[in-house]
Amino acid sequence: MKTILVPTDFSEQAENALKVAAQLAKKFNAQIYLLHLIELPVDMVNPVGETRSNDLPEAIYFMKLAKKRFDDLLSRPYLKGLEVQDIVEINKAFDGILEASEKHHCDFIVMGSQGASGLKEMFIGSNTEKVVRKSNIPVLVVKNDHASFDVKDFVFATNLEATGREALKKVVELAQLFQARLHLVYINTANEFVTSNECDTKLKKYLEGIDFSNYEFHVFNDDSVEQGILNFSKKMKADLMGIATHGRKGLSHFFNGSISEDLVNHANSPVITFRLEK
Repeated sequence: MKTILVPTDFSEQAENALKVAAQLAKKFNAQIYLLHLIELPVDMVNPVGETRSNDLPEAIYFMKLAKKRFDDLLSRPYLKGLEVQDIVEINKAFDGILEASEKHHCDFIVMGSQGASGLKEMFIGSNTEKVVRKSNIPVLVVKNDHASFDVKDFVFATNLEATGREALKKVVELAQLFQARLHLVYINTANEFVTSNECDTKLKKYLEGIDFSNYEFHVFNDDSVEQGILNFSKKMKADLMGIATHGRKGLSHFFNGSISEDLVNHANSPVITFRLEK
């Protein structure tokens, strides 16, 4: 973990994420890219003629305002001694975050979130949700203020399928970085019930070639996978919960659901997501 991207809209939730990123940067000697994106109306971003959007009075005004807020934010005591590069760009939030993560070769994104529910969650979603769905690098979603982000117990929910093995390798690497106890959990539901023997067989294949011993495996029964992850994490007093995301969107999200996005919306604890290999 050498380069961390932190998108900010200067909200309380975004600063909570920055505080966590600062703790990670200090612990792992990492650099922070602090990104603020200015979204202008389409007719301003693509004006008639050759005038660039960066030269528009509106863009100049918002950039100066962002710079002033950056100066204030970068003076915070928790950022002292850290290498923080501030970036202001004109772009759509979702596109800009993913493009910045690739441009600066980031290996981690830390984002704040207020969560969403009801129709907002189903049809609109949040920028955090979209980034979770599409990011090729791990995304840590933070809602609350964490004076000390010390991960001792890390819960990772798995379906034990072979498609998740690459994500598991990243999970193990992160657990080793944190020196955390990894709690692998399979959520058993009435609709998709799996016997103990089936779990044992799947687990053995799932862990093939994984050289890691600081873990426990659990089978937890609940009404739904999402509720099971939340309840199990609460039972274990987990400092961090994680899941792999499959990148569903649109009608697929409506009918099949996306557990990773639901967790991001509904969990109070930090959630980290890992993109499944295509």
